[in-house]
Amino acid sequence: MISVIIPTYNEKGNIPLLADRIRGALHGEEYEVIFVDDSTDDTPDILQEVANRYPQFRYIHRASERGLATAVIRGFEAAKGDVLAVMDADLQHPPELLAEMLVKIQQGVDLVLPSRFLQGGEDRGLALHRKIISKSARLIGQAALRRVRKVTDPMSGFFMLRKQVIEGIKWNPIGWKILLEILVKGNYKNALEIPYAFQERHRDESKMSLREQLNYIRHVGRLVAASPEDRRLLLFLLVGLSGVAVNMGAFTVFYELLRWSVVWSGFFSALVAMTSNFILNDTFTWPGDKQDLLLVRYLKYLIVSVFGIAINLTVLYVLHDRFLLPALLANAIGIVLMTGWNFAINSLWTWKQRAGVAAHSMNDYGGP
Repeated sequence: MISVIIPTYNEKGNIPLLADRIRGALHGEEYEVIFVDDSTDDTPDILQEVANRYPQFRYIHRASERGLATAVIRGFEAAKGDVLAVMDADLQHPPELLAEMLVKIQQGVDLVLPSRFLQGGEDRGLALHRKIISKSARLIGQAALRRVRKVTDPMSGFFMLRKQVIEGIKWNPIGWKILLEILVKGNYKNALEIPYAFQERHRDESKMSLREQLNYIRHVGRLVAASPEDRRLLLFLLVGLSGVAVNMGAFTVFYELLRWSVVWSGFFSALVAMTSNFILNDTFTWPGDKQDLLLVRYLKYLIVSVFGIAINLTVLYVLHDRFLLPALLANAIGIVLMTGWNFAINSLWTWKQRAGVAAHSMNDYGGP
């Protein structure tokens, strides 16, 4: 059975047509449709009429709770199917696509994600300002969360999955993008995107607000905190920033107080900063049972850092002297590449963990 979960909030004008289109799309399949309704108008009356007419349709009305993400989770809890689909009630998600999504699930896909941004997809259902907001939110999510980078449309509220994907997830929902939490915490081996045309709203009004946008930022922050792989990169960057302060403080001591030369002050202040960074990373960024002794890890870290500096200087020279980029821009690019090198090589080499420890289980992400 497939369970289609549809959060609703004052969508009475869309419900009858949506129900008819879902019935047409899933004709011949065993299915149920669960509306989770937070409405303050007479939408529940319309939902009751649909439920009376079609036995596959039912609804849950929540009088004292709000929020799209929590509504979806409530639908998950009530669902009887072993395949779950989520979509909006405003007809911007075409119900006819449910049949194609179900075929992909039956072929072995764990998570099917219709995307506006694949070839053949369209995003015509949003006004320009909403497109800018959506694009910004998408970039924030993809920058902060590694698993989210693998899909082109993580902001979608339209998806289908096997029930096992969400089993055991420790939900921490806020706002309106439950798919982000599933992408980060879900127990899936494969995810498939298919193109679709995002439609214009049929009736009633959009529920997007500044509050929901702020909740989205909070949600991304919570997911970073709950994800070891994403939290590690953030900690590494914060440690790097702390190293700048340590470097400047040490340089002041060596140069201003001890009256060392500029060269030796710079050399030893850099060494002190790298040592500080190593201690912080060893303690907080890569905790746990390491493969090498402390001194070996320290020497590896110094080697990686030296090569990182070489990468930064090489990129600066090539981009500034050869390609005539402004020095600040060339240096910024060099710093980004150096940081990427340092994080990747330190992850794979310096803080390589003992066998059986390096890979995070799904328990690290709140999954089974």
